Amino acid sequence: MFYFSKSKYCDFKQCPKIPWLKKYKPEEYVIDAETQARFAAGNEVGDLAMGLFGEYVEVTSFKPDGSLDLNKMKELTKQFLAEGREVLCEASFDYQGLYCAVDILKKSGDGYDIYEVKSSTSPDHDVYTVDTSYQTYVLRKCGVKVNKVFLVTIDTDYVFDGTLDLQKFFKITEITARVEAEIGAVEQTLKEAEKVMASPNEPAIDLSESCNAPYPCAFFGYCTRNLPSPSVFQLYRLAYEKKLALYRSGIHSYEDVLRGGVSLNEIRRRQVEYALADKGTHIDKQGIGAFLKTLTFPLYFLDFETVQPIIPRYVGTRPYQQIPVQYSLHILREPDGALEHREFLGRAEEDPRRALAEQLVYDIPEGVCVLAYNKAFECTRIKELAKAFPDLAAHLFAIEKNIKDLLDPFRSGYYYNRDMGGSFSIKSVLPAIYPDDPDLDYHNLEGVHNGSEAMDLFPRLKDMPADERAKAEHDLLKYCELDTFAMVKVYEELKRVG
Repeated sequence: MFYFSKSKYCDFKQCPKIPWLKKYKPEEYVIDAETQARFAAGNEVGDLAMGLFGEYVEVTSFKPDGSLDLNKMKELTKQFLAEGREVLCEASFDYQGLYCAVDILKKSGDGYDIYEVKSSTSPDHDVYTVDTSYQTYVLRKCGVKVNKVFLVTIDTDYVFDGTLDLQKFFKITEITARVEAEIGAVEQTLKEAEKVMASPNEPAIDLSESCNAPYPCAFFGYCTRNLPSPSVFQLYRLAYEKKLALYRSGIHSYEDVLRGGVSLNEIRRRQVEYALADKGTHIDKQGIGAFLKTLTFPLYFLDFETVQPIIPRYVGTRPYQQIPVQYSLHILREPDGALEHREFLGRAEEDPRRALAEQLVYDIPEGVCVLAYNKAFECTRIKELAKAFPDLAAHLFAIEKNIKDLLDPFRSGYYYNRDMGGSFSIKSVLPAIYPDDPDLDYHNLEGVHNGSEAMDLFPRLKDMPADERAKAEHDLLKYCELDTFAMVKVYEELKRVG
């Protein structure tokens, strides 16, 4: 029998290779921290949405080993439908091996409505139509009358007032017409999928737009394994569609780019040329010098770490709002002065913003020169703090307006070497400048090595035993401290060459 789930169906519609590779070459599936966080967010939002229509019954059941008990879930679904229950969550259906679980199935007249819950803020993604069309097809084949189909997404205009209002947090969009227009294609798609999945031969499918939509595919590394390294897909800030067009025209390597006379801006041309021949370090002394002249002492090097709760936890915040929870600050009071360090880490049990803002205005005087790396992030967070705490706003705005961007000399092409690989993030620039300094290697940190890990760890502090929490807080502080120390070292290199 052909077994297929909703997720496999959506994968197949994106690219037939995806479910085939998951079946035959699962070791090639590379999931990054961002993708994992997105999955976790979906589960969190799905659990919350169960209460959207009041009383409900949940069908989810587990075996002793912790895995889902699909047979029991299907039996309970039949039982609850026979009892005429109004709202079923995770109602499970199987039609000749085609399985799906419906987030919310709500009784409607002589039938039911499907409510598909997404952690997204937009109901307009095509994959949602694909997803719900498959569900509708399976339920109708199982004899369930599906009347309407809705998407439940998150309203980012919702402001938390201390009590979570599900009716305002979620927004509901009917997509019945979209589903009815798509459902006719389900049966043919399933026939094609059955052939593909039964074959031991990998589908001969080339790179396409699907590799990057709606998210970068976890098999992209596998499917590009035979491309030269670097390839056109590493060109700096070039739209994926343009990279794909170059690939389809036969331009794969950087040598192909030059031979083909591809039009490149100055930064991409330098990226290509330096990758093909190690020309040392490109230094535009005039550009670097002009940047350095904009800086005044004392110099304050600032970096924030944030969390981004989907479900807002703090009064006055919105879903997905970036909440600053810690910062690191290195201070140079004069060109050859001793380096000072200050830091802040909020308490995970409470809204950290007020304490952070108060400490920030204590640590950074008005009118001093502040350096950030990609300053738009820090500037936006400070402006949000100013809006939240009007009594601190004048001082906060005074800090914000004096922030300079340490990214500018690199983004402007004033400093470049091949080890940057076409990236100007500090995680690429730092090792390219200081390749052999273990004190500047993020891999040598304990516990926290990047912003995603920090964002994941902070909310969990409140549930940790004291000793484990102390270690986690230490790791968070050391990670953030390295971010601003890295900025100091980058500044020193610019000063040396400029």
